[in-house]
This record gives sequence, C-alpha cells and structure tokens, in this order.
Amino acid sequence: MKIIFPLAAVLLCIAACNNAGAPDEVIADKTAFAAQRFFPVTAYIKGEIYNMKKAGINPLRYTTQDGRTDSVWLKIEEIDGAVSEFLHPEIDSMNLTGLFTEKSFLDQSINAYTLTYDPIAGLPDSMQLKHWDVYIEPEENTVKRVYLLKEISKSKTLQLTWVNKEWCKIVTIITDETGNSKIEKEEKLYWGF
Repeated sequence: MKIIFPLAAVLLCIAACNNAGAPDEVIADKTAFAAQRFFPVTAYIKGEIYNMKKAGINPLRYTTQDGRTDSVWLKIEEIDGAVSEFLHPEIDSMNLTGLFTEKSFLDQSINAYTLTYDPIAGLPDSMQLKHWDVYIEPEENTVKRVYLLKEISKSKTLQLTWVNKEWCKIVTIITDETGNSKIEKEEKLYWGF
C-alpha cells in the first residue's frame, strides 16, 4: 500500500508533464465545452410561473409611470403574458452557446455564486437579448435572483429582475437621440405574501 501512493503520484506528474505542451486548440475546446452548460433561465422562470398557478396565487402588479403608481391583481391566466417578453429566446444549454459566454464566480459581498452571460462577439440584429446574470445561494444551492437585459430597439431597453418565490420587476428604459436615458415604466409583480 505504501508503494501504490508514491507510484500513483509519480504517474500523475509524468502525465501532467506530457500535457504541458498541449496546443491551444485543445484548451479552447475544453473552454467552449464548459461554456455550453448554460443555466436554464427560461425553464426556471416557467417553473416559477407554474408554481404560482399550481398554488392558485394571483400576483399583485404595481405599475409606475409618469410618477404615478397603480396596482391591480393579475388573473392566473395573465401571468404568462406579463413576462412573455423574457420567455424568448429560450435560454438553456441547447442554444445561444455560439453567441454568449458564461463566467462564474463567488461574490462574497452578496453571498452568491454569480453566473454572468455576455456576447462572445457582435450579435445578429435579430437577437434582442444582450446580457443576463443568475445569482445562486451557495449553502442551499438555490436561485436567489435572475437579471435579464433586452434591447428592443435602439431607443428602448427592457430589464427583468426576478427574485425567487417573491417578485419580479420589468423596467422599460427609453433613450433619446442625444443618448439620455430615462425610465419610462416599471412593472412589479409581487406574489411572496
């Protein structure tokens, strides 16, 4: 037994030395393969909607526009429509891997693993999704929050913040010809009673 461990350590060192001169293509292929495991954001949001419907929860929608806030109870049938803009394109490991890259790190300031997705290069004109983040609570390994950014047009941007089992907020930002931006509307759906 005493001989097996040193022998295994020597073999591992030899194997590691043989891979030292590995071409960059092999390393790049491993990176590309790892990037293909995107967190299934769309399935997560659809699962949250399903859980609301199953529990019979009608979320309360607060809409703030022009300095005024109104509230209304959403019918269960209206929940999908309220967030439909963020259900497409499907964010999972089957698509978008050629367009976006994933970076992950433990953010100790918010106590969450952060998965950040940014474009690899220029996106096609038809791709409105520009960026998204997923925050995962490390002890329980559950999603804390999801953030998505879509550019609907050169002058209109949508942001979605989804907090697990509590609420989501859609912010519509308008940019004028001079590059000045302002919040046109905020809609918050609250179901974490």
